[in-house]
Amino acid sequence: MRRQMVFKRSAMMVAVAGLLAACQPVAYPANGPVVQPLPLPVGAVPMTGDRLTEEQAARNFVAVVSRVEPVAEAMCRERNPRSNCDFQIVVDDRPDQPPNAFQTLDRSGRPIIGFTLALIADARNADEIAFVVGHEAAHHVAGHIPQVQRTATTGAVLAGVLAQASGAPPEAVRAAQQMGATMGARTYARDFELEADALGAEIAFRAGFDPVRGAAFFTRLPDPGDQFLGSHPPNAQRQETVRRVVAGLR
Repeated sequence: MRRQMVFKRSAMMVAVAGLLAACQPVAYPANGPVVQPLPLPVGAVPMTGDRLTEEQAARNFVAVVSRVEPVAEAMCRERNPRSNCDFQIVVDDRPDQPPNAFQTLDRSGRPIIGFTLALIADARNADEIAFVVGHEAAHHVAGHIPQVQRTATTGAVLAGVLAQASGAPPEAVRAAQQMGATMGARTYARDFELEADALGAEIAFRAGFDPVRGAAFFTRLPDPGDQFLGSHPPNAQRQETVRRVVAGLR
């Protein structure tokens, strides 16, 4: 296992980078018993809705990643033996970015999990960070990016063919292809999010964290509701998914 974190400079990143020297990977068996959470370097993290200090947030992030990433990698190798499961963790330190996390692939196919500083700072406890790490890793374990690419391509092709058949000019055909790609990509978006919530909860649980407590961060997010072709399901549905999965694991 080769775990790499890439950080840019910022006030919080100085704190995070300073902790990395003491951050060592911890291996957990894919099918082994769930361990109890070890004391995190932040000490007694408040269980209220209070924001953490920058140092607490930085310590939380580093400690959580060192525990969750090996579990995610083990699950990835267990389910997808031929996949690249060498996760790379990156942090976007641009100050104007909102709380956000994402999963993508580099040109070699290596899975990348990214976090903005705002998300790290907004997390109220280690369980929230653990759930987000597990959720983003789950997107790769479940192979969502290739599936989105296939549905987007199919949508673009079908829309383009229909536009051409109707005698639309080239500009209209291109516009139809773009719209078709967008609709195709969003066809299963909410299903993928719920699947990542479920699998991410299992990853966090295996690493010894409380996914139900971690999913409480949904209460601080705007509820997307039940929008047509929305990219995310309602927050209540996501929290219920996590509760159901954890109840089954317990």
